[in-house]
Amino acid sequence: DNYNALAIGFGPSERAGEAVFSIALYPRWVTLFFLQGAGLPDPKHLLKGSGKIVRHIVLASAADLDSPAAQGLMATALKRAEPAIDPHAPGSLVIRSVSAKQRPRRPA
Repeated sequence: DNYNALAIGFGPSERAGEAVFSIALYPRWVTLFFLQGAGLPDPKHLLKGSGKIVRHIVLASAADLDSPAAQGLMATALKRAEPAIDPHAPGSLVIRSVSAKQRPRRPA
């Protein structure tokens, strides 16, 4: 959701379609997206969503990223990523604005 959140993607290149994960920061919560997550095994049933490709976890705290279940999902997603992320390749930071105009926020 690049319109109502600050989204940070992680992938092998600058191409958004190759991203494996993204973290979206909303005003009241943080979500970890698995951008190729529909086929991930999820024995703890953490993944939410019903789309054909993407699944997500709403994070209550930063500690949720360290849980064994979340770590297992992330490790599996990295192993299955196509194309793979090369841990030895130099990384880069790319900042882009998707839209100057935001959609209206939902009422509180």
